[in-house]
Amino acid sequence: MTVTTRFAPSPTGSLHVGNIRAALHNWMFAHAQGGRFVLRIDDTDAERSEERFVDGIRADLGWLGLDPDLEVRQSERFALYQVRFDALVAAGRIYPAYETAQELDLKRKILLGRGLPPVYDRAALSLSQADRAQLEADGVRPHWRFRLDHDAPIAWDDLIRGPQAFDAKTMSDPVVRRADGSWLYMLPSAIDDADLGITHVVRGEDHVSNTALQLQMFEAMGVPAPRFAHEALLTGAEGKLSKRLGSLGVEHFREQGIEPQAVIALLARIGTSDPVEPMVDPAPLISAFDFTRFGRAPARFDEAELAQVNARIIHQLPHIRVADRLPTGMGGAEWDAVRPNLSRIAEAADWWRVIEGPVDAPAFDDDTRAYLAQAASVAAAIDWAGDPWHALTDALKQETGRKGKALFLPLRQALTGLDHGPDMAALLPLIGRERTVGRLSA
Repeated sequence: MTVTTRFAPSPTGSLHVGNIRAALHNWMFAHAQGGRFVLRIDDTDAERSEERFVDGIRADLGWLGLDPDLEVRQSERFALYQVRFDALVAAGRIYPAYETAQELDLKRKILLGRGLPPVYDRAALSLSQADRAQLEADGVRPHWRFRLDHDAPIAWDDLIRGPQAFDAKTMSDPVVRRADGSWLYMLPSAIDDADLGITHVVRGEDHVSNTALQLQMFEAMGVPAPRFAHEALLTGAEGKLSKRLGSLGVEHFREQGIEPQAVIALLARIGTSDPVEPMVDPAPLISAFDFTRFGRAPARFDEAELAQVNARIIHQLPHIRVADRLPTGMGGAEWDAVRPNLSRIAEAADWWRVIEGPVDAPAFDDDTRAYLAQAASVAAAIDWAGDPWHALTDALKQETGRKGKALFLPLRQALTGLDHGPDMAALLPLIGRERTVGRLSA
């Protein structure tokens, strides 16, 4: 059996961080098992689905490196759904129901008013053939429900949540097709999982009750059900479900200068017992992927933590991985010098300006100006072939008696215009003799 997972977004909007986490974990598990990762575009809702969102989903997954082994679209699979639908109707597992939305809402309110669960009463099953013919003659078009087997236990061993059990008697027969013939999520998803050989479904815990219903659909179709893993939902940094999480996606991350490796490193581990580690190569994350490491508690997503992971990722990236995003002329030596001070790659341009100049030094007092003039003379005389920074500071220490902050800070301020930044031993050779002497003299 080839392990096959799937990610099934609806193209009615952009992917958000919760979607991305589901896609990542399906992709990671498939790769960890040497299997396949399927992208299924759930575009059965023709009114809300838009091609620009399909393109956006592909682009977002591509940016993250989550390339699918197969892509399918539900809108191209209606014939398959019809075949399965007809068979289930013939077997008595799908039946027509004629209540209007208003009638169903009234039934729910009555049940709730009596303190009862709002379970559909199966009134449509009591209609005779003549009743149905009369309703249709009156222009009432039915919607279609899947008839649950109330005598069959619903149970499965969830890969994250452990043993799960539902009583079908407490659940409404789900609507699988609307009166206009359009499909709802439940049945087409189960048909696709069976047809595509999906062996494992990784999704949020808000789908647990859907799984209970779909298990009976797999049984009714006579096909094996996938294994299921239901993850705890993401919460915001404040520790509760946050609407903001629904607006955080790849576009936002890119605008903030977040690297895809940082998104993967964080989302791979939050919600597990493993520490978040800034891994440039996802291979160790994939090989260690294990559902038993996932907890039941909500998974906390913190943008501040993502920013920290991002900085640590950037500090590991070699020049060849970022060269096309750096200022023209910025080579490997310059990148190696400045990257420990970066939180975003775009900040490299700021340090390139420091290297190339000009810089705006602060206003110095007379004593400091005299010290810097002396430093300019020393800088012009030292050997720049070796370690000019230590040659400069050692000579100045001997000549002036300065040490510590009084020795180093004025030099950094005059040479960079700042009082912090990369190691000056790495930066000074890049600034070079001529610019160094000029800045110290100025």
